[in-house]
Amino acid sequence: MLELIAQLDELGREAAGSNRGAAVARHVARGKLPVRERISLLIDQDSPFLEISPLAGYGTDYAIGGGMVVGIGVVESTECVIAANDPTDLGGALTAISIRKLMRALEIARQNRLPYIQLVESAGGDLRGLSDDEDPESLLRRNLSHFADTGRMFHDITELSAMGIPTISVVFGPSTAGGAYQPGLSDYNVFVRQQAKVFLGGPPLVKMATGEEASDEDLGGAHMHATVSGLADYLAEDELEAIAMSRDIVAHLHWHKAGTGPVTLEPEPPAYSADGLLGLISADLKSPVEMLEVIARIVDGSRFEEFKSMYGTTLVCGWATIHGFAVGILASNGVLFSDSSEKATQFIQLCNQIDTPLIFLQHVTGYMVGKDYERQGIIKHGSQMINAVSNSTVPHITVILGASYGAGNYGMSGRAFDTRFVFLWPSAKIAIMGPKQMAGVMSLVRKAQAQRQGAQLDEHKEASFTEAVENFAEAQSRALYATGRVVDDGIIDPRDTRSALAMALSACHSGPVVGERRFGVFRL
Repeated sequence: MLELIAQLDELGREAAGSNRGAAVARHVARGKLPVRERISLLIDQDSPFLEISPLAGYGTDYAIGGGMVVGIGVVESTECVIAANDPTDLGGALTAISIRKLMRALEIARQNRLPYIQLVESAGGDLRGLSDDEDPESLLRRNLSHFADTGRMFHDITELSAMGIPTISVVFGPSTAGGAYQPGLSDYNVFVRQQAKVFLGGPPLVKMATGEEASDEDLGGAHMHATVSGLADYLAEDELEAIAMSRDIVAHLHWHKAGTGPVTLEPEPPAYSADGLLGLISADLKSPVEMLEVIARIVDGSRFEEFKSMYGTTLVCGWATIHGFAVGILASNGVLFSDSSEKATQFIQLCNQIDTPLIFLQHVTGYMVGKDYERQGIIKHGSQMINAVSNSTVPHITVILGASYGAGNYGMSGRAFDTRFVFLWPSAKIAIMGPKQMAGVMSLVRKAQAQRQGAQLDEHKEASFTEAVENFAEAQSRALYATGRVVDDGIIDPRDTRSALAMALSACHSGPVVGERRFGVFRL
C-alpha cells in the first residue's frame, strides 16, 4: 500500500506541473499566478480543499490533471465548488478530459446545492486531432464524438442559476468561442484588466468572417466589457484584487445550508490509529477484509451500532457518526448472498426513514452464482437491494477499497446510481468480473465454439490468448485506469478516508437531506 501511495504522490506532483516547468515559468513571467495559487488565495486561510479527480487523464494522450483543477473549498466560511482552468496545460483548452471534470464540477454543485466558482483562462475548445501523418478519412472513422452531443455545459450552468445556486466567473485570461459563454451564463463576473479577453471570435476569425480589423482589447478586453458591453460586473486591476472581489461576492450571499448538519460539534477521534488501514487489504484481493476494523478507524470514537450482526454476515450494516455527521454504513466483505441482500434492502429503507446519509464501503466480488443460489432467489434478492439503492434519496458516498465487480458495484452504489461522491483506495479494482475469471470465461466460450464447428483448438495459442486477455482486463480494472477517465472522484490515501468522508458529508448537507418514504415494487 505504501508503494502505491508513493506512486500516487509522484503522479500528483506531475499533475501540479512538475514536468511543465517552462510553461509555468512563462505564465509567471507574464505576471500571472499559477492555478493552484489562485485557488489557495481564494479559499479561507488554513481551510481544506477536497480535490476531485486530481489524476484525470492518466493513461490517455492528455496530461495528468487534464488541464483543470476541480474541488470543494471553503470561501468566506461557505463551501463552494471551484473549477479552474490550468493555462500552463494547452493554454487551458477544453479537452475531452477537462470537459468531463467541468461537467462533474457542475454536477456536484447541482446535487449538493453548492455555490459554483469558475476561474477562467482558456484557449477554448481543443481543435487538435489531425496529425501530419493521419488522413482525414481515418480520423473520421476513429472519432466517435459529434458536435451535436456538445453544449451540456451551457445547460447546466444556467440550470444552477435557475435552482437558486449562485454561479461566479473570475476571468484571468482569454475565454473564447464556447468558453466565452462560461462568464456569459454566470450570475456574477469579475474580469482582470489587461488580461481578460472574452469574445465569440478572436481577431483572426473576425477578419476572416467580416473583414473587420480589431485588437484583442477593442474586441473583448476587460475594460470594454466593464464599460460598454456590460458583461463584466467587476473590473479588477490585478489577479489579487479579482480574487478578493470574488470572496466579497460569496460573503454577500449569506449562504445557509439546508441540511441538518452534524449532530455533535465536538466529535471524538477514532480510538484506533488510521495507520492500521494500510495493512488491512491484500494485494491480490482474494482475501476478505475485516470491515469492522476499517469502520473502527473512520467513525467517531470507534463507536458502531451494528444491525443484524448475525444475519447476512458478508455485509456489515450499522449506524455511526463521522466528524459529527450521522451516517448509516454498508460494508461488503466479499460476495453478496440472498440474506445479505435482504439485510441491505431493509437497512437502506430504515436510513431513508430517518433522513440519514449512507456510506458504502466496497470490497465485493458480486452476487453469488450457482444452481442452489438461483433457486433460493438470488436474482430477486439482489434486485430488491438494487431497487432500494436506486430509489434511496439520502446522499450516498462510496469508497471502493478493493474489488468492485459486476452487479456488486451497482448494489453497493457505484457511480451510475446518482452516488454523490465515489473515492477509491489505491488497491481498488473495478470490472465486470475479476481479470482471471474474465479470461477463463472467454476461453471456455472459444473452446465451446471450436467444438461446435468441429475445429481443433491450438492449446498453445489459446493459452497465450487467455494470458493476453487477463493482462488486458487487469490493466483496465485498476484504480488508476478508472480515475484517469474521470469515473470516480479520486484515489485517496486510506489514512485520509475519514477526512474525505467528512468533507463530502459536509458538502451534502449544503442541500436538504431527505429520505424516500416510498420505493418501487419489490419482487418478493
